[in-house]
Amino acid sequence: MQVSSQIGRKEHNHENENDCDSCGHDHEHTNFRLTTMIAGVVFIVNSFIMEWFTGTDNQVAGISAFIGAMILGFPILRLAVKDIKRGMLTINELVAIAFLAAIASGESQLGGYQTAGIVAFFMLLGELIETRTAAGARASIASLVKLTPSKARRIIGKEEEEVPASELKIGDVIRIRPGDNVAADGKIISGQGSINQANITGESLPVDKSSGDEVFAGTTNLNGVLEIEVTRAGEDTTFGRVRDLILSAEQTKLPIMRIIDQYMGYYTPLVLVIAAIVWFFTHDIERVVSVLVIACPCAFILASPTAMVAALASAARLGVLIKNVGDIEIAARINAFVFDKTGTLTTGQLAVSRLAPQGELKPAELLKIAATAEKFSNHPTAKALATLAKEADLDLTDPTDFKETAGKGVEAKVDGANIVIGRAQWLRDNGVGADFESQVDLKEAEGYSLLYVAKEGVFIGWIGLQDATRDEAKDALADLLNSGVQRIAMVSGDRKPVASRVAAEIGCAEVVAECLPQNKVDYVSDLKKRGYRVAVIGDGVNDAPALAAGDMGVAMGAAGSEVAIQSATIALMNSDLRRLPFLVRLSRQTRTVINQNFLFGILFIIGGMIGASYGVINPIVAAILHNAGSLIVVFNSARLVRQGEELEAFDANIDKEDSIPTANPSPQTA
Repeated sequence: MQVSSQIGRKEHNHENENDCDSCGHDHEHTNFRLTTMIAGVVFIVNSFIMEWFTGTDNQVAGISAFIGAMILGFPILRLAVKDIKRGMLTINELVAIAFLAAIASGESQLGGYQTAGIVAFFMLLGELIETRTAAGARASIASLVKLTPSKARRIIGKEEEEVPASELKIGDVIRIRPGDNVAADGKIISGQGSINQANITGESLPVDKSSGDEVFAGTTNLNGVLEIEVTRAGEDTTFGRVRDLILSAEQTKLPIMRIIDQYMGYYTPLVLVIAAIVWFFTHDIERVVSVLVIACPCAFILASPTAMVAALASAARLGVLIKNVGDIEIAARINAFVFDKTGTLTTGQLAVSRLAPQGELKPAELLKIAATAEKFSNHPTAKALATLAKEADLDLTDPTDFKETAGKGVEAKVDGANIVIGRAQWLRDNGVGADFESQVDLKEAEGYSLLYVAKEGVFIGWIGLQDATRDEAKDALADLLNSGVQRIAMVSGDRKPVASRVAAEIGCAEVVAECLPQNKVDYVSDLKKRGYRVAVIGDGVNDAPALAAGDMGVAMGAAGSEVAIQSATIALMNSDLRRLPFLVRLSRQTRTVINQNFLFGILFIIGGMIGASYGVINPIVAAILHNAGSLIVVFNSARLVRQGEELEAFDANIDKEDSIPTANPSPQTA
């Protein structure tokens, strides 16, 4: 096996996969037919049976053992010859020399053939198990490639035709039936249904979508028939970018992996020297074979890539996309987090935070009147009212005589009564003369938007709206501090009163407001000069310079945002801030697992070579121990796949759609 990563090997195409000189031992064994391996075992077992019945001098048993050994040893010998032709000395030669030496070992040629066959079998079996186990760890990543359907139902006029998904273009209209995977990114133009988009955003619950909502390629329509206008197709879809990110991450290496590749070229000559010393002092070929077999550093080589793949799988499952596996190691050393405010610590959309009815009017009644009057408006305040009314299960009728004046407000009739809603001056312009502004205890300077409501010329209440902080923001920041992060700051371009209010709500002690993009970059650079390892968290658009300036940039809510994916080193496909403490824990756990694997691999090889040199370990036991050591490393790394399972219960409705404001579920009343 070549010493380059068994699992993180770069993908490439083959015209003839059986004649690929650039692949290693693991690739050969992946394509090695199991039936051929079984055939070799049958010949070896047959030789033992015949030996038991006829004795060690039976020539037929010897021929059977020889055939079995050659069948099992041929792939090993072929790889060694290829390496030598390329002028390389790898650990393939260790296995080949061990096989040839085993043939020459034993009290008889029959015994030597049998030993060689058994050693070759266990080496091949170990490689087969390792690659299969590694493939299992990659299942959640590899499955992404299969999620986009190859066909799509395109609508032309009133007709529906089935076409290859690769032929879809922007502007095409496709029909998605219940159970279908979405073939391209687009917007729903008719129909409604529940979409499972866990593979894109990491949300565990389906998301209800209807006309105007965006859907992503590779997600699954659970119910309802949808007609979707294609906005991105092929490799340009969110799914295509996600897949490319994950595959490119698999092809990168941790720094420690590159160091291993650099120095492992000296390993095989060193082992051969040790084997020669053992032969010089013992003249025992079985000890030499045992040394060569046990010295194959599969456990050592698998230490880092298996952990890396398991970590990538765990992160991808929760919608955390890591472009370069080196960022896993960087995340473990981050001790300062710098957050943008709007769209990062807040939802980026208005939500109702206060309902203040006057007199005996109830909050629900005020909400119903205001939401009904604003029903035909597309203003963000109208959407916030509609969202809260829907959550409160209010039945809204259609207003009449609806009139909207841009920048001022709305006038409409609700149940026959004239309703005026909007800014204070708009009410005055419509004849509402009371001093209603004095009753408001919120300040627009702190980021609140205020709506005043009048019915038949009488002021009946006011409504406060704000860019609400994310529900999980406070707990996420506290979790980061508890995990050992030394500094958390919020750097925003918003006004200082607004930034201070948001910081107080989420428990962020350090606030820098009224920052231009360059000011954010300067702040991050200053932290780095003072010795901090800085992670910058932003929406990936206006925060792109700061994201690039940090040691690690994390783009929030990257689903559908091309700039977010391109500007950050890590992208969160949803906006759950609890992914950040998870990322820190995952990176630290990954580093711990890699260190455990390396320590075990080193001790295993040293101990095994000592035991083999003293004759305590024979070749067959050495082959078995070799496999056992590799599997221990693989299974130890596989523990990382289950990291973050506690986040799968996160309510997807919190982050259902960035275009829909998330209302405070229980707005306060004055």
